[in-house]
Amino acid sequence: MSSWRDTTCGALSEADVGKRVTLAGWVDTRRDHGGLVFIDLRDFSGKVQLVVNTPEVAKEIRNEFVVQVEGEVVNRAPEAVNPNLSTGGIEVRVEALRIVSRSTPLPFQVGDDVDDVLRLRYRWLDMRSDRMQRNLRLSHTVIAGIRRAMDDMGFVDVWTPSMTKGTPEGARDFLVPIRLQPGTFYALAQSPQLFKQLCMIGGLDRYYQIATCWRDEDLRADRQFEFRQLDLEMSFVDREDVLDVMEEAVVGAFVAAGREPPPRPFPRLGYAEAMAKYGSDKPDLRFGLEIEDATELTRASEFGVFKSAPTVRYIVAPRAYSRAELGRLEEIAKEWGAKGLAYLVNDGGELRSPIAKYLSEDELKQLQPQPGNTALFVADEEATVSRVLGGLRLHLARELELMETGEELFHWIVDFPLFERDEDTGQWTFLHHPFTAPMPGHEGFEADPGSALSQHYDLIWNGWELGSGSIRIHDADMQQAVFRVMGMPEEEQHAKFGFLLEALAMGAPPHGGFAMGIERFVTRMAGEPDLRQIVAFPKIASGSDPLTGGPTPMPDSVLKELGIRALQAQAPDDR
Repeated sequence: MSSWRDTTCGALSEADVGKRVTLAGWVDTRRDHGGLVFIDLRDFSGKVQLVVNTPEVAKEIRNEFVVQVEGEVVNRAPEAVNPNLSTGGIEVRVEALRIVSRSTPLPFQVGDDVDDVLRLRYRWLDMRSDRMQRNLRLSHTVIAGIRRAMDDMGFVDVWTPSMTKGTPEGARDFLVPIRLQPGTFYALAQSPQLFKQLCMIGGLDRYYQIATCWRDEDLRADRQFEFRQLDLEMSFVDREDVLDVMEEAVVGAFVAAGREPPPRPFPRLGYAEAMAKYGSDKPDLRFGLEIEDATELTRASEFGVFKSAPTVRYIVAPRAYSRAELGRLEEIAKEWGAKGLAYLVNDGGELRSPIAKYLSEDELKQLQPQPGNTALFVADEEATVSRVLGGLRLHLARELELMETGEELFHWIVDFPLFERDEDTGQWTFLHHPFTAPMPGHEGFEADPGSALSQHYDLIWNGWELGSGSIRIHDADMQQAVFRVMGMPEEEQHAKFGFLLEALAMGAPPHGGFAMGIERFVTRMAGEPDLRQIVAFPKIASGSDPLTGGPTPMPDSVLKELGIRALQAQAPDDR
């Protein structure tokens, strides 16, 4: 292999017994047994035990020293075999040992369960752990599998700019000041959306890339400032063509990782049904707890809260909750916007509820849960009811351990609304992005924006939204109609999107595409709780980078050259 080693630690097996080998790697552990010193040597491929019978040679060695050794592979004594290690039946009897580099005292031992900020501060140590090695290599394998699938389907990898003109895509832009034009800014691309549409207008037919994107959003378990996505676009297609390609890419990733791929086609679920049954447009379908509707049943109810509410819905939990537990659940529901939480508890056939006396015999007959169960009700505007019961459903599933880990459930959410009301301005805005085409038959959306459906689709895996896509608008007049519904005057349309409108007017083919978050996908593949565990160098919740200490202030001289002035910096919250 090289002058440093002729094999790797994890590659050795009993077939190598009797061979003389040269290894190099990190000292994982060191155990001094007097006349013998045992060292576990580690590299990317695994670990192997070394036996050093000259303690004076090994006395200086400590954990994380880098060493090179030469020696003979021998069988371990039967009583010393380690069944938990792939090399547990052998060891290397060291004949020569060389310290290549030393390590200062460690802030933590590799593989220890320590605070995330500390792990990220010393990420180079954390990356030596089995967990990080496995996750980073899985990421490579998944992307390689996706690339093979895209190549096989005739897609062309096209690189697009990261610095572009800022356009409304649903999140804040990261801005890049330009020295050559002080006071002006590029935006870091939130996605290659317009560029990939221009590729279709340019006749490329099938485009893709593993694109790096940037969005200035609050960080959380499934979100970082910078991320990668499988970005694709296709000409002369309808929705089913795009969904078929994405399913093929997902299957390619599973096959590359040596895992059983999910069955195809992935199930489809309409947006309206998802919100009504699960209170979410990215529902986790691994368990029941479906939301049920009681609006019409309680229209004439003597319980005034139910009678007057626009929407009444409930879920049935498989447990008879105590009054104290119900009080706790009500507080949780209030955090999501509920005014209260009504309930019916069937405690072994005995009904417990302060609202039961206000319900008719027919209402009780239909709403009363089975023995040992609790029905939890929310009455309010439909959006509030969906949000509260959707959140409560997930909370109960986690608390009652209803999620079946290991079952891979992919599904599509389809038939989204084309527009939604902006909560702050009350004006119509896009639900996905402003370049999404309406469903056939909904082209007259200007007359009634609220009822128009779009050709937008999301891919969901066990409650995680992996990505979104749509069939695009390929007609300049229709694109301008969308802008008008959004309250964008023609002058503003041309100022922000003049190049797109011009391109659409010069022979644009029907086209559509998708963007799937690579980190989200790999996180699910790895069975990890958040993106930090599969990203080499992530940020923390405050937006800080514990490794490099960024972000940092810049000298006034640099800012002046860029034509900008900084406000007083505030210390970040590094939680």
